[in-house]
Amino acid sequence: MCQSANQTKKDTQSILVTGATGYVGWQLVKALVYSPYYVRCMVRRPDELRRRVSDTTTVVQGDMLNRPSLDAALQGIHTAFYLIHSMACAGNFIEQDRNAAQNFAAAAKAAGVQRIIYLGGLGGDQELSPHLASRQEVGKILRDSGILTLEFRASIIIGSGSLSFEMIRTLVEKLPIMITPRWVQTLAQPIAIEDVIAYLVEAIKIPLPESQIFEIGGPDQVSYQRIMKEYARQRDLDRLMIPVPVLTPYLSSLWLGLVTPLYVQIGRTLIESIKNPTVVHDCKANTYFSIQPRSVNDAIRQALNAEDQECIHFRAGEKTSAVSTTVKQETYCQGSRIFDMYSIMVSDTPEQAFKPIRNIGGKVGWYYANWLWQFRGLIDNLLGGVGLRRSRRNPENIQSGDVVDCFCVEFYEPNRLLRLRAEMKLPGRAWLQFEVVPYTQDSIIYQTAIFDPHGLTGRLYWFSLFPIHRFLFKRMLKHLVKNIGNHPVNHCNSRR
Repeated sequence: MCQSANQTKKDTQSILVTGATGYVGWQLVKALVYSPYYVRCMVRRPDELRRRVSDTTTVVQGDMLNRPSLDAALQGIHTAFYLIHSMACAGNFIEQDRNAAQNFAAAAKAAGVQRIIYLGGLGGDQELSPHLASRQEVGKILRDSGILTLEFRASIIIGSGSLSFEMIRTLVEKLPIMITPRWVQTLAQPIAIEDVIAYLVEAIKIPLPESQIFEIGGPDQVSYQRIMKEYARQRDLDRLMIPVPVLTPYLSSLWLGLVTPLYVQIGRTLIESIKNPTVVHDCKANTYFSIQPRSVNDAIRQALNAEDQECIHFRAGEKTSAVSTTVKQETYCQGSRIFDMYSIMVSDTPEQAFKPIRNIGGKVGWYYANWLWQFRGLIDNLLGGVGLRRSRRNPENIQSGDVVDCFCVEFYEPNRLLRLRAEMKLPGRAWLQFEVVPYTQDSIIYQTAIFDPHGLTGRLYWFSLFPIHRFLFKRMLKHLVKNIGNHPVNHCNSRR
């Protein structure tokens, strides 16, 4: 945005978001970008966040366990979001959460903060797990500060990146047969991340005479097993669940550590919390807020649709700052998708660098090991797929909807991006994307293979072929560069 817009924001209410690199915190920051508020983010490592936020959002350094570091971050702030927890940290997370909340409450009071908005966890009067008890203790510390505090208590948050949702997703995706312990029958009241963010944003301006606790959740009270079955249904996965009464939280956490990306410590903490029903008993949030949360079915559908949209708008240049004159490779997962990304910097204009990308397939081929592509096409033909029997409409020009051998052009932006969707027989969905990004007087070429595996079969397919893909795609990019007409830039180029 322009400087005048930035100045206008500075004249309005100032908002501090703590935990801005966390799942909920980052979603909130994105929602506040076009709000009338001046937004400041406090994180321990500011450099990681600065390149991701807009120029109207400031990022400052602060550590909840370092009381003096909080003073500057809170200076001039009217409303502060407290979205911190220490579950993934080493040591006693309960003590760390307590100290962090006490430090923040004292610093906020000294800075004249008018409102604190906190997101904690649901849980009734029964004996709470250490995690839920700690979440509610933090809320009490913030309320006892004397600052007007809105404490939201939520159950499972449905959204790509939520720890609980990712645990459920990974179990369902990886395990065709699940030995389910007793905790899968525990009731929860899931809420979509979009609805959580709506509550948080509306809480900035809602008038309240005193601190309040608001229990929030969707309209459905369902078991974890029901959530797993609904996720499986929407992903078209057949899953058999066999209940057993003997899996303790400790054994379940070890099991989770084997099949999910969660650390054993986090898995155990989550499962200990799952044994507590997390449902809404006090519905007063319906009186104060205009939000009408969506059902668990709609929340899961929205989460999957959001992942599809994020995948459609994926840009490799926004995901990495790596710049090298040799091919660099990076693999990571996001949601259910696997991204295998290769990049190289070349001393050519984007127009020059994009030409061999525009001509790929057909008579030109795939620049390396065409016999492997032909062999894969033969297998696809035998399976009843399209194989390589199709070619290009035009050897020079290309547009969205065109056929390129066993791919279809899903998106095309001249001299910038070509996104190909695989139409061969696969246990999942696959894309091959080429992107050219200007870099000073040079260009960076990104080549990314994206795969959305269908259950365990899809994952086995991907990882069994990963060594071949890594060998093929790396050399494919190298040979594509040779067809530009120039060689990659020299390592000693003084402009880098």
